[in-house]
Amino acid sequence: MKKISLPLSKHMVKDLKAGDSVLISGTILTARDCAHKRLFELLNCGKPLPFDLKDAVIYYAGPCPAKPDQPSGSCGPTTSARMDSFAPKLLNLGLGAIIGKGEMSDEVKKAVKDNCAVYFAAIGGAGALYADAIKKSECIAFADLLSEAVYKLEVVDFPAVVAYDCYGGSIY
Repeated sequence: MKKISLPLSKHMVKDLKAGDSVLISGTILTARDCAHKRLFELLNCGKPLPFDLKDAVIYYAGPCPAKPDQPSGSCGPTTSARMDSFAPKLLNLGLGAIIGKGEMSDEVKKAVKDNCAVYFAAIGGAGALYADAIKKSECIAFADLLSEAVYKLEVVDFPAVVAYDCYGGSIY
């Protein structure tokens, strides 16, 4: 199992191969369908995004509300294919990695390769396990979307598998 510290450098991305098991530590952002729609509204109007895309990692998830003594509630991945229409443009704008569940389109796979990025697969149904890896959570955009808002998460040893690597490799 490889330990990865974020942000990801291109050198680190080039060291990852489809099928590698990883433990990710650092800052990741959550964004589901509604947040992606808002991001694209901003982009289409020429307005700045509420966070820097360069080398960022977006986790396709919406954290459940936290219990009083925890930074986050359950936080499992959503189906990545629902973001197929958004991912290529965000990767082209500098997004470094995606975390989600399941196979994505050939267009996304190509954008991952073309941008020396990586797509990590998370395990569906393991939201409580992922919540244990979250050490800090802060809503940074679109708070009105509740669990579909953009959250900045500090994670330690967040488990995933390299689904698409920067060479065009795939676990699917």
